[in-house]
Amino acid sequence: MNHAATALQTRLDWPLMKNNITRDDLDAVCALLNQEDPVLTQSRNVRAFEREWSEWVGVRYSVFVNSGSSANLLTLAALKDRVGVGEIILPTVTWVSDIAAALHCGFTPVFVDIDPRTLGMDHRQILEKITPRTRAVFLTHVLGYNALNRTLLDELAARGVALLEDVCESHGATFEGRKLGSFGLASNFSFYYAHHLSTVEGGMVCTNDADFYETVRMLRSHGMIRELESESRRRDYADEHPDLNPDFIFALPGYNVRSTEINAVFGRSQLKRLDEGNRRRGENLALFLDNLNPQWYQTDFATEGSSNYALTLVLKHPDEALMAAVMAAMRTSGVEFRRGTAGGGNQIRQPYLKRLLGPDAWKDFPRADHVHFFGAYIGNYPTLERDKILRLCAMLNALAAEMKGGD
Repeated sequence: MNHAATALQTRLDWPLMKNNITRDDLDAVCALLNQEDPVLTQSRNVRAFEREWSEWVGVRYSVFVNSGSSANLLTLAALKDRVGVGEIILPTVTWVSDIAAALHCGFTPVFVDIDPRTLGMDHRQILEKITPRTRAVFLTHVLGYNALNRTLLDELAARGVALLEDVCESHGATFEGRKLGSFGLASNFSFYYAHHLSTVEGGMVCTNDADFYETVRMLRSHGMIRELESESRRRDYADEHPDLNPDFIFALPGYNVRSTEINAVFGRSQLKRLDEGNRRRGENLALFLDNLNPQWYQTDFATEGSSNYALTLVLKHPDEALMAAVMAAMRTSGVEFRRGTAGGGNQIRQPYLKRLLGPDAWKDFPRADHVHFFGAYIGNYPTLERDKILRLCAMLNALAAEMKGGD
């Protein structure tokens, strides 16, 4: 029996996520529900979670919302309120909600290809595509990798272009000793079930800008001025509109994307163990990349400062037969994966962008297209067994060697 077939005899039973909601988290929620008259709508636990999250990230302000997608939407809506519409430079490999938020808010999307070592946007292409109509660069830190460098930050500051960070898959990743999400005008986090920290559903907008923060707070809740923390601003609105009840002045065409006390309690409970979980995730990624054969698989990802969300499996060279065999082997072994890495790969191939950009626009982004067809991610979590990682690497290496020849 060949090596690959032998490796496939034992199932790995490896889901994308496991044990992300613990008994301690559930007990914290039960304690809330067991109160005599618990408040469940947005209240003191939401505010406490916002303060604790701000301290952990290293920002002045955070606004808790019902999803990472809502965080994207509020961030782009607040940007539009500040600077008006124009162009937003966006990644080709990201979650759909980043791009959808730009479209919903009336921005013109401008896309760049990826850097294969970070899966984030290519910095040179970003700078080449900035025009007088550029309102922001909306950069995604994909699968836990840092997508910033100092040249990019300095150039954006010099040109007066806002940086927005999508950190939904990269809680705790760092650059220059600071957590991602603390560099731009605003940053977005997702607390969906499979992420580093989960509130089941939930998201956060973070910023160091007081005016931006106040705008996001109003947008979260119907555009009402009573969401403003600034008493003077509430008073100014009331004085300017004496014909209106001050409790019901809607300054902006906002949304209702508030979260709940239950979700906030989940977040506060999980935050206590987030750093330790991230450390274990990083060890898992290092073990995975160290044991893959670099002859067939990409192993040179930029891991400095990373906080891995999911193990990154990308073929070094295009090979349809090998990729098909790899996916078949993982399915047979019970290893859950998602082809295309973050967001399913090259967003330019999706129907909503084909209608906007044309059916062949994807051809301008060959590196994003490579991970679209020859990349995948595999679940990573703090309780993932070291032995499973080693057995998977052995299987993948044996499969490639058998198909392609070599060691």
